[in-house]
Amino acid sequence: MNVDTFFEYWGLEENPFKAEEARDDPVYHRIMGSEMTHPDFEKIYGSPVRPSTAVVFGEKGSGKTAIRLLLEDRLQKHNAENPDRKVWVEKIDDLNPFIDTLMARAGKTAATAEELKAIRLVDHMDYLLSLSVTRIVSFILGEDLDAFEKPRKARKRLRRMHRQKRLDLAELAALYDRPESGNRGQRWQRLRSALRVGRAFNLQATSITFGLGLLTSMGLSLAIFAFNIAEPSLFAGLGLSGLITVALGVKLIRERWLYGGISRKVAEEIRVMNHDRNELNHQLGDLTAKDLISQPIPVPGDQDSRYDLTSRLMSILDELGYISMVVLYDRIDEPTAINGDASKMKAVIWPVFNNKFLQQNGIGMKLLLPIELGHELKREGSDFYQQARFDKQNLVERLEWTGSTLYDICSKRLQSCQGSEGKIRKLADLFDEEVTHRELVEALDQMQQPRDAFKFLYRVIQEHCLNSTDEEPQWRVPKLVLDQTRKQQSQRVQDLYRGLSPA
Repeated sequence: MNVDTFFEYWGLEENPFKAEEARDDPVYHRIMGSEMTHPDFEKIYGSPVRPSTAVVFGEKGSGKTAIRLLLEDRLQKHNAENPDRKVWVEKIDDLNPFIDTLMARAGKTAATAEELKAIRLVDHMDYLLSLSVTRIVSFILGEDLDAFEKPRKARKRLRRMHRQKRLDLAELAALYDRPESGNRGQRWQRLRSALRVGRAFNLQATSITFGLGLLTSMGLSLAIFAFNIAEPSLFAGLGLSGLITVALGVKLIRERWLYGGISRKVAEEIRVMNHDRNELNHQLGDLTAKDLISQPIPVPGDQDSRYDLTSRLMSILDELGYISMVVLYDRIDEPTAINGDASKMKAVIWPVFNNKFLQQNGIGMKLLLPIELGHELKREGSDFYQQARFDKQNLVERLEWTGSTLYDICSKRLQSCQGSEGKIRKLADLFDEEVTHRELVEALDQMQQPRDAFKFLYRVIQEHCLNSTDEEPQWRVPKLVLDQTRKQQSQRVQDLYRGLSPA
């Protein structure tokens, strides 16, 4: 008997246990809004209005990505129900661009653990700012199709902002806007027009005017000396032109020195961006020197400017109805440069464990991390713990699942896969009467986590179908098949945790 025949008898329209990755699991996406989740979920979720940080460690397959997806789903529902008290959600589940850019800036072709130790907390802060600012600029310019609010209405709100906030957003865009298409210059001009900030007589205009003044002075001088003209008005014109040209030259030199110095330092300091210094110079040059000097500028050795810029970002989000921010870290072990290496993961993520960063007002960091980092954490000394203050971070040392919880989840999955003719109310319905509820719970408890529980049941059904014929089908799984498969799969799980077998 094949598995499809077995499922057809029970009224199941798909296999509830075939998916191994929450992102690609249609069954999970259907039941995600139900109450079937990890017991620590509410602790991790916290309050959207006053978000808190949570640090979670879990084995592969323990449900970290499933929790992240549920966090996103809950926050989306909150936003839909509270349009004036929304949560800005940043998802950091692909660190490849972050690591690749930093390694390229350092001139490294391969990222060793030692080289990754050069990653700083401010690099993480810059990356978060770049993600948020890019989305905001796209939102304002009408390029973000997922926005809850019409771009035209958003632009009206932004135009009504205090000038300082509009200036803050302009500076953030100049520093951190990172569109995929690469048309930063065009986006900058459109944004500046929407915000109505900057100056008409910018650095480029000053350069052009200086050039014209210099040509005019040279032309008048040539006319006077070539034709020996002694007309007083020409001398007066030459003198006035010379004064204007000198004044413009002094202004140009001063501004080029100021803006050039800032652009050079910013391009050097913000390592997660590949800034073109000339482009950055032009964009900063659209702001007056007085305005620019009053803004926090990320320069080497200065960490406080990032906190100031983040605070200004939150103030801008507040104008758009976002009163808080939640940052979701996931899949830390998957970047190409890391590939599951615990020492590399540690080098990348350890700078984030800073209490000041994790406890920013109105921002909740949700770090869903591999269990290997939990083992590394236990090897740290008191100084590290004092800096990270895990007593404040809603720490979940390990995502643990009981057999009872896994039994309920599996039953829920079965129910969600039923058609109108479905016959299943609970997982035990698939098994012979001699298989007790307690035995199923104990078997699932040995699997320890959802992914292995699903693998176990998938294998149980497969083994049962292989030992049952179409002529004499057995619709319930006998105890012998359960016990044999349980023994095999529990050994596989133990070997996996000891590092003796692949996942």
